[in-house]
Amino acid sequence: MHNYHFASTERLDIAHLEWNPQGSRTAILLHGWPDSPECWKAVAPVLADAGYRVLAPALRGFAPTRFRDAATPRSGQLSALGRDLLDFIDVLGLAQPTLVGHDWGARAAANACGLRDGVASHLVMLSVGYGTNDPNQPLALPQARNYWYHWYMATPRGARVVQDEREAFARMMWDTWAPSGWYEQADFDEAARAFQGEDWAEIVLHSYRHRWGFAEGDLAYAEDEARLHPAPVLSVPTLVLHGGADTCNHPDSSKGREAFFQGGYERLVLDGVGHFPQRETPQAVAEAILRFCLK
Repeated sequence: MHNYHFASTERLDIAHLEWNPQGSRTAILLHGWPDSPECWKAVAPVLADAGYRVLAPALRGFAPTRFRDAATPRSGQLSALGRDLLDFIDVLGLAQPTLVGHDWGARAAANACGLRDGVASHLVMLSVGYGTNDPNQPLALPQARNYWYHWYMATPRGARVVQDEREAFARMMWDTWAPSGWYEQADFDEAARAFQGEDWAEIVLHSYRHRWGFAEGDLAYAEDEARLHPAPVLSVPTLVLHGGADTCNHPDSSKGREAFFQGGYERLVLDGVGHFPQRETPQAVAEAILRFCLK
């Protein structure tokens, strides 16, 4: 069990793990869905040993992060995740951290860079292709099949499962998005504690429904939404890491994205790795991050 610290922004008390508080540079590691900040527990110490102060926050809806006001809309829209990250950076007074994100966290990190040019020194995205947030994006049929859970969550039946059978639902993703045998029961149980947040189901359902135009967004993010659609070109040096055996986001979904990046761009496909590279092959992920950010 890790000890969480809290940073209070206008909307959230953001829970986060921390390694090497006195590090000379900062890296923020953002988890995805369905996961928790502990997904970085094998990557973070390697970065810390290289001199980084490492922060791993829990995204909105994921315990123990909590909303400060019951009246705040429980929006899971991706622009809100990006804005939360900017608020976290501001309240901690961080100067140009390295942003590393997996899945939802990758979208949050990229959106933060899109909303504020120069906010990060480097961007590392795991298991996600940039520029794939538009509901009208082209979508190959094999990828549409991979996204069955998106469509399922748009139905009342799917909503009930997310609410009432959240651990079984999440475990199905862990069992089918990567080659078998990649995780221990204790690791899933640890991650699943984050799914017990009182707003988790509402945030998850809104996030996927909003993503495809099935739900309205929070008007507080209307300006941010306008800035992020169409996806802006980013000036931050960017590395994409994608598992070659990812059966959630096919590795081809991150191919051919170079035109979105004007500050340098690299992409590395990790053979035999599924959707959770930071858990499946943490040493390779940590080394790739350091090689990219310290060169």
